[in-house]
Amino acid sequence: MTSPQQPYEGHPTPAQGAVPPNPYALVGEGQQAAQEQFPQEQAPQQQEPMRRARPAQSGAQPEQAQQQGESPRVQELREKLAQVRREVAKSVVGQEPAVTGLIIALLAKGHVLLEGVPGVAKTLLVRTLSSALDLDTKRVQFTPDLMPGDVTGSLIYDAKTGEFEFRRGPVFTNILLADEINRTPPKTQSSLLESMEERQVSVDGVTQPLPAPFMVAATMNPIEYEGTYTLPEAQLDRFLLKLVLDVPERDLEVEVLRRHAAGFNPRDLAAAGVTAVLGADDLAEAQRSAAATRVSADVLAYIVDLARATRQSPSVRMGVSPRGTTALLAAAKAWAWLSGYPSVTPDHVQAMVLPVWRHRLQLRPEAELEGIGSDAILRSILSSVQVPI
Repeated sequence: MTSPQQPYEGHPTPAQGAVPPNPYALVGEGQQAAQEQFPQEQAPQQQEPMRRARPAQSGAQPEQAQQQGESPRVQELREKLAQVRREVAKSVVGQEPAVTGLIIALLAKGHVLLEGVPGVAKTLLVRTLSSALDLDTKRVQFTPDLMPGDVTGSLIYDAKTGEFEFRRGPVFTNILLADEINRTPPKTQSSLLESMEERQVSVDGVTQPLPAPFMVAATMNPIEYEGTYTLPEAQLDRFLLKLVLDVPERDLEVEVLRRHAAGFNPRDLAAAGVTAVLGADDLAEAQRSAAATRVSADVLAYIVDLARATRQSPSVRMGVSPRGTTALLAAAKAWAWLSGYPSVTPDHVQAMVLPVWRHRLQLRPEAELEGIGSDAILRSILSSVQVPI
């Protein structure tokens, strides 16, 4: 066993320019709860069999990155994504884990479901991220009377030509903010299934491709059930990550009030100094670089073992599907690349298990009656499945 300052034997070290946030802050039950469950001060000997992915070492030299095959262009892309985080921080306070999750979803070409009580900056977070990216963004307020054609588009009769013309809906964008997605009936919710999975819209037998990149960032209120509709399981499975936004801690909430007292207007992000620092071409290049992150056979087998453990859990009615394992692999590769590692380690897999799988488990009724949640089950599985070393 190695010391806390040294990398695990056989594991790669991060490259220069890596983003160093605590990976367990991504789990979404709150940064404080994550730190209580996985204290950052503990040495690996005290955490077995669970371990954290180590952040980049601030003293890393450019020569070390070059030895690991790290090109200056990759470092530049990673730095631009770090700049995106800083731009978002100009407007949103205390939600850095959610920002990291959104960036991981962009790198992995996935979609994000943001869950939180009203007023924790879910919509503002997505709007600010969109402003920090030179991408087209559209917002749809999901309501009970919203129709599928209001999202995907519809055929409109043109009296001049005597023909029907397809008028594109707001889904034809780079980032679609689906605000309060659980307030619209399943019929309209399901209109996004093809768009999210196939990146296309089919109307009257004609397929219309969506622009690239394309990401759905949907928000949902977990405490208000009147006038809401449960998301279909098939659609939940289309979201790469489910991030839970909590009420900020006292000091952070004081900072929110300080900014508002100084004149901050959440409806005027330009006045807050938020500028676009990353474009579509840069993002596409970062996506290709993240997808090329190496994964060993042992790590692939570890992901499968974790998935099989969810299917065998006595508290779970339906465990993670093969789509869930591929989603975890994509997220772990994106997180490893963002952290500056040339290949995925078990630490990166563990860091992404909760946000990638928490919405994919179907619990048994008796487990729900006992108050057992998906996060608790996944933590138990992480602590019981053998970690490859």
